[in-house]
Amino acid sequence: MTGTKLIFPALLLMATSVRAQKEFDGLRGTHNWIGFSDAPNALYHHIAGRAYEQLDKRSQQIQGIHTLEGWRQRQAYIKKVLQEAVGTYPEKTPLHAVVTQTIQRDGYRIENIVYESQPGYFVTSSLFIPDGAGNNPAIIYCSGHADAGYRSKIYLKTILNLVKKGFVVFAFDPIGQGERLQYYEASTGRSAFKWPAFEHSYVGAQVFITGNTLARDFIWDGIRAVDYLITRKEVDPKRIGITGRSGGGTQSAYIAAFDDRIAAAAPENYITSFKWLFRSMGPQDAEQNFFHGIKKGLEMADLLAACAPRPMLIVTTTQDMFPIQGALETVEEVTAIYKAYGKSGNFSMVSDDAPHASTQKNREAVYRFFQEALNNPGNPREEQVDIPQPELLQVTKTGQVTTSLNSATVFSRNCKEARKRMQKLQATRRNMPGYFSNMLASAKQLSGFVQPAETSTPVFTGRIQRTGYVIEKYLLKGEGNYQIPYTVCKPAMPTQKAVLYIHPQGKAAEAGPGGTMESLVKNGVMVVAPDLVGIGEMGPGAFKGDSYIDSVSYNVWFAAMLVGRSITGIQAGDLLRVVNQLTKEGVQEIYGLAIQQMSPVLLHAAAFDKRISRVALIAPYASYLSMVMNEHYNPHFLHSTVSGSIGVYDLPDLAASLAPRKLMICGMADGSGSSADTQSIAESISVIALGYKQRGAAQQLQIVTGPMDFNNWLTN
Repeated sequence: MTGTKLIFPALLLMATSVRAQKEFDGLRGTHNWIGFSDAPNALYHHIAGRAYEQLDKRSQQIQGIHTLEGWRQRQAYIKKVLQEAVGTYPEKTPLHAVVTQTIQRDGYRIENIVYESQPGYFVTSSLFIPDGAGNNPAIIYCSGHADAGYRSKIYLKTILNLVKKGFVVFAFDPIGQGERLQYYEASTGRSAFKWPAFEHSYVGAQVFITGNTLARDFIWDGIRAVDYLITRKEVDPKRIGITGRSGGGTQSAYIAAFDDRIAAAAPENYITSFKWLFRSMGPQDAEQNFFHGIKKGLEMADLLAACAPRPMLIVTTTQDMFPIQGALETVEEVTAIYKAYGKSGNFSMVSDDAPHASTQKNREAVYRFFQEALNNPGNPREEQVDIPQPELLQVTKTGQVTTSLNSATVFSRNCKEARKRMQKLQATRRNMPGYFSNMLASAKQLSGFVQPAETSTPVFTGRIQRTGYVIEKYLLKGEGNYQIPYTVCKPAMPTQKAVLYIHPQGKAAEAGPGGTMESLVKNGVMVVAPDLVGIGEMGPGAFKGDSYIDSVSYNVWFAAMLVGRSITGIQAGDLLRVVNQLTKEGVQEIYGLAIQQMSPVLLHAAAFDKRISRVALIAPYASYLSMVMNEHYNPHFLHSTVSGSIGVYDLPDLAASLAPRKLMICGMADGSGSSADTQSIAESISVIALGYKQRGAAQQLQIVTGPMDFNNWLTN
């Protein structure tokens, strides 16, 4: 068959019927392998297994600490590693705090305040001040994942009870909540996303790709809140506490660990352990994760240990979604450091038999704790309070910092950081082609790529006869405790030329009669189509998490990042296991063809292994940079990205490193999946073209905008 041309529309290819899909299944088809029935969850289990190994190693280190000096050394290590995992803080700049409204209430007043935690980046907040306050203890209140931020009634109940007991309380809106929506839509007056966790994770993923963390921004807002509090004459700067529930518990634990000016902390409905989190609901949204945090040896207990011997109360519920067993084990570990300091009374836990909720018992325990810890004696009993209407707590004129103050956003600030980091990479690219060696080493490290060991013998699971060719089905051991199902389409005439075909919907997507794979095999080549872990029969799995955006689990991507891996790195390693097997079988030429978001997987594999001698990318997105620079990027591209890659390496660098091997690119898109960002597409193509030109292989690079002639790619 000559001159074959295949067209791939943007949304890609007709869906295969359920019946046809099963025909190509290696795990659920003819045999319905009970032993592999959990295959769709293999990716999560593999990542979790790595987390358990790293956490067990950390536990062994902790068990060896028996002295105060040992714990002090551990604290110094924790603080160093926490800072590395969170990222470098920006320079402290003037807060430019403005009181936008003052409201007198019965026994206290409210000052609505906006301040700049960074220049042009505004934080909305309210200060609750008891009448007659002067040198009073103060509490910073951190909000959980409520749309309204601290204006939620249950949060205000706690805040106002603390005020009634003589505490100044400072509450501020977290990123993506209250008056700080990152994706505000004027037409609806709401966020473009359904939940605050979506707001956090959508932009948080871009921040991770750039090499920073959203946790850093959350913590920094809190540190600047402390900066503001100590300027107030009503506040005793030596008696500042912090508390919050759920996501507010996360923030209060973080901020206390990073700011020694916090004299006492009571995180609520957050503390468990990563081990039990992985065993239950999995890692949560973006700000609850540190860059390579578990790989660096961090656990939730380290946040608490960093605070010792300052007073701390862990507030839990036995039916919480954050597993209570993890809280119990964490408290047991942290008790040891307080005991070593001779301050066992400064650390305790309270628990109530309730779900993920605020209870009166726990709230009164918080009041009592701060009364004792901050030397503000009184009755801890909860009082009835009159909750102010939300409009009284509106800080800005329009109710949003973006429309009232033209505030910067996480996205806009991250774009600036990405551009800054790219300057370094662009300078390095001038040393092309000499820079490829270091670039590839960095790509292996950041992607968490593990060189495949010797390939095991595959399991043959069946054969399907087609006109002019046959399809054979196999299982091959993957990196972890799972199998890689793959099909081999063999033409009637034997050949030692194979094309690896990688589709985001799996091996069966274009395996039907008249499909792409049939067109390729009728060109006289074998077509080998694996379901890499996470796709096809091997995914997507049951784990969705709290950030399941457009049917994409951001949380599993965060999980991989926590353990120092990437989904792309794992899949690239498994793809090379298939290459190993083909080599063992005597295949002499191996080509690779990838569709859309599977293109980065093929690029990594081919860049790391020259046995893939030709590559074709169909509708790939231009670069990781394009993912970061597009405010509304395509979530389906996320799993193929690598955290921390911006400024170190990018997809065009991998593509350029393939020279002088033949590379064909058809219909390159931007990070949104469209061709709107022509600049990012042009920049990516120019990097690839320069790499090929400098290696004298310009003729080996084909950039195609229309139909592709695969016969030309296969034979010339």
